Amino acid sequence: MAPSTDPAIWDQAIAIPVEVISYVDDAVKAKLPEGTLVRSIEQSGKSYWARTARIGTVHQNGEAVSADNPSSQVHQGKTGFDLVFGDNQAMKALWDVMPELVARPYGYGTYKQMDDVHFFLCAFHELTGEIHDIGNFPAHVAELHKRGVLADGKFGFPHEVYGGRLPQFFPVADTWEETFTAGLQRIFDNEENTHGPDADMAYIRRGIIDKVIPRLIRPLETGPNQIKPRLVHGDMWDGNCSVDVNNNQPVVFDSTCLWAHNEYELGSWQPERHEMSRSYIKEYTRHFPISEPAEDFEDRVLLYSVYEPRD
Repeated sequence: MAPSTDPAIWDQAIAIPVEVISYVDDAVKAKLPEGTLVRSIEQSGKSYWARTARIGTVHQNGEAVSADNPSSQVHQGKTGFDLVFGDNQAMKALWDVMPELVARPYGYGTYKQMDDVHFFLCAFHELTGEIHDIGNFPAHVAELHKRGVLADGKFGFPHEVYGGRLPQFFPVADTWEETFTAGLQRIFDNEENTHGPDADMAYIRRGIIDKVIPRLIRPLETGPNQIKPRLVHGDMWDGNCSVDVNNNQPVVFDSTCLWAHNEYELGSWQPERHEMSRSYIKEYTRHFPISEPAEDFEDRVLLYSVYEPRD
């Protein structure tokens, strides 16, 4: 079971002290929209790795601005800073392409009063806790991929982002094969560093890197209909998507975004343990055409499902 779906994790204490969300630090206030006054802060949401809070605000003219109340995600240490930096870069990239699908990012930084405490600030959305209807959500994802085409033709992402506490490595490159191979190599390296060398895993690794990736990815970039780099969320499983209570529209968060083959996004919908599963993939293909060679589509999605940012 992926750590994000293991209920036992909720019983573990968060290492970051709750005091970091008992007040609103001046560095956080500095990232709020001009004219915003802070009225309150309260713990909100759940996280395995961070303290999360909702900040109550009003405009300086006295008007309530509840629709734009910010949400703060707080981490500690060097890894914590890397996390909030990556979150900000990823969510800003998505916001710039399709703002109606993501929480507006306000910025990131380090507390004035605690120099080892770091935060990422974005707009607060009250969520239903449910995934969006299959008749609606895949169309939104397809629209993200249609809008997010990179002009310079490079794949990857120039900043390190995190899936949970694991850094994701997708170097900027001219080909998707190079970017995806490097990212998957990092996953195999993390596995070996955590659990030690394993002969079976080494055999699987060689097969995927040396045979499967060239067989399934290379034709996408050598045929007459070559793929273009498209912005993907990168980790669009059930836990990173929900529905806004106020407008019934989908919201995505906790992105590990990159410029990729758009079908890479569908790997998160392949595992049967996820609520958003293969029926979402089928609906997506009604809104975005399958890449050529189309006969490799199912095998490509299976390959992409091997990459699990949180594991």
